[in-house]
Amino acid sequence: MTLTGKLTFPGRVLLLGSGSVSQCLQPLLLRHLDMDFTRLTVMDFEDLADKISDTLAAGARYVRHRITPENLATTLGEYLGRGDLLINLSWNIDTIDIIDWCQRHDVLYVDTSVELWDPYEDQVAKHPSERTLYARHMRLREHARRWGVEGSTAVVEHGANPGLVSHWTKVALEDIATAMLKDPDRLPAPLEPQRATSLQSALGDRDHARLAMLTGTKVIHISERDTQIGNLPKRVGEFVNTWSIEGFYEEGIAPAELGWGTHEPALPQGAFTHETGPRNQICIARTGMTTLVRSWVPIGGPIIGMVIRHGEAFTISDKLTVCDGDTARYRPTVHYAYLPTDAAMASLHECRMRGYELQQDQRIMADEIVDGADELGVLLLGHDLNGWWVGSQLDIHETRRLVPGQNATTLQVAASVLGAVYWIVRNPRRGLCVPDELDHEHVLAVANPYLGPCPSVQTHWTPSSCDPFARYTGAATDGESWAFERFLVS
Repeated sequence: MTLTGKLTFPGRVLLLGSGSVSQCLQPLLLRHLDMDFTRLTVMDFEDLADKISDTLAAGARYVRHRITPENLATTLGEYLGRGDLLINLSWNIDTIDIIDWCQRHDVLYVDTSVELWDPYEDQVAKHPSERTLYARHMRLREHARRWGVEGSTAVVEHGANPGLVSHWTKVALEDIATAMLKDPDRLPAPLEPQRATSLQSALGDRDHARLAMLTGTKVIHISERDTQIGNLPKRVGEFVNTWSIEGFYEEGIAPAELGWGTHEPALPQGAFTHETGPRNQICIARTGMTTLVRSWVPIGGPIIGMVIRHGEAFTISDKLTVCDGDTARYRPTVHYAYLPTDAAMASLHECRMRGYELQQDQRIMADEIVDGADELGVLLLGHDLNGWWVGSQLDIHETRRLVPGQNATTLQVAASVLGAVYWIVRNPRRGLCVPDELDHEHVLAVANPYLGPCPSVQTHWTPSSCDPFARYTGAATDGESWAFERFLVS
């Protein structure tokens, strides 16, 4: 299934933010939206108009303005009304406040992350569980009850991850189940007839929670290795990344956070559970950027990535939970395993040496990139076929052919936002939605042409340790083979 035709949109569009992802999305909007672009406004608090000459040449306006709690309503009211679309690619604008305005004024909405006005407020004094995305989602759910299920569509957290990874999880589950049913030679033992019937039924119903349980999936990694390299080395005192530095810093110094599977034998050291809500997650009282796990990607092979908090750890684990009454019968462990580009890793290490004080000099890699790719996907482990990976293997050369002047990371995010825009315009009365509630085939039909190769492949990788001192450190060698402690490096 591939994208066909432009998307007709008669309303106005306000694009908040003109950073790296926005600059990548704008050419896609010009290419795929059938609209009067004099009705498109790009707003940012910095003067970045010189970066978007093609957008402005098409008729769009650039407005330099900073949205605050005091001016949010008046600002949005000036540029948006009933049936219009707000694409929010900014940071530190409270998600609940901005969606609440959109719900009251029948404005369509999409963003890539759930934000607060000040994510650093009293952070040292707050309990780790209060600093989590779980807490933000609980607050968002509470407000959603007031908005109703048939309000104007508002899709939150729909970038590459969170976003595309929820759709790839569905693809992986369907492909695993299909392989188990149609290719028995791959299985360690024949399927029992009753289990085969149940799998076939869940596959037909597109019941992905049952598919996850019936396939035996225990762990889902959002596994990513970014190998993009540039000809301009990172300087001392400079933070270099392939996407938002402020966004990366905020989530990197926050507590590690993950969906917690029902197969897990024990909580890791420093872990905290939640007292309210679905309680599908835990957090760990250590930064995500210093919580390391073993994982795998098809081209790069084994990696050691960071358990950076991301919204998909909440939504995927929540949507794949199977309950008996109020008790979770099944749930996979879900978390990020992120290995960014070498320059970003060096930047994080320097930031940590500075006591987590963010460097003042900052650079998003673009034209200086000479090679590499962003290999991002979902790795499903513990089922009958051992492991399965689905995702994007987008390199810089393909990226520049598709959208000149961009990098692979920002194009993966922009492609996902474009897919969400198509779905939102065609489904305008769905109320608040997370990516897992969208039709994955429809979104991927729009996004896939911009994602490079998107394989769906089996793997026999396991999280075996190569620690030469394991016999002296008391490392676990028995018990649950897919437990979080088996992946944890430090």
